[in-house]
Amino acid sequence: MTIPFEPIVFGIPINIHLVLEYLAFFIAYRYYIRLRKTANDTISDANRQSIIIGAILGALIGSRLIGFLENPLVTLNAQNLIQLLNTKSIMGGLFGGLLGVESAKKIIKESRSSGDLFTYPIIAGIGIGRVGCFLSGTKEFTYGSETHFFTGMNLGDGLTRHPVALYEIVFLILLFICLKKTDRYTRTENGLRFKFFMLAYFGFRFCIEWMKPNIFYVFGLSSIQWLCVICWLYYVPTLKKRI
Repeated sequence: MTIPFEPIVFGIPINIHLVLEYLAFFIAYRYYIRLRKTANDTISDANRQSIIIGAILGALIGSRLIGFLENPLVTLNAQNLIQLLNTKSIMGGLFGGLLGVESAKKIIKESRSSGDLFTYPIIAGIGIGRVGCFLSGTKEFTYGSETHFFTGMNLGDGLTRHPVALYEIVFLILLFICLKKTDRYTRTENGLRFKFFMLAYFGFRFCIEWMKPNIFYVFGLSSIQWLCVICWLYYVPTLKKRI
């Protein structure tokens, strides 16, 4: 198999990243439904629906905004404008979804934490999506910078690069296992599992950004890294309490 992987079915080229992206959404949602059926969820169906709508709207806005901020100095023309509108960032989606959920909860006056049920489905969805990123190689801006490290791979441009998508998949598997192992502890506080996930994932992404060929920095940090800093500041009360 060569990277980028572009299968042809009945003479039609298939965008494998797009297929796996939709598959990630489907599996994550079905996983969430299954968890909610077996969990003792104290939030009503109506409020859950409002929370999900808030998460979707927040994720949509956040993913597009951070996707644009990853390269805000692009020349504005028709082709680049279309590309910017299609640019998405899972980091912006996660943090935007978090803000969307909190906004929805304030509107419906729901005070109970709602993130725990989303944690494992989100990890599964991101993992599946990252498989698509890896198979897309350098056609998607999720590849790593050049390296001589033994994990380096040719991702489609003839250069040996960090396969950061694979690094992230391995991290997500380990994070899933760790959260499962500490499930009894995280159950002591509603929302704690989701907070641990956000802190761990955003911490990982802050570090992995140094292995990507980012071209836009503010005070030495990329847009994604600044978002990671904001996320950690958002969860300072949780950190103080747990430390």
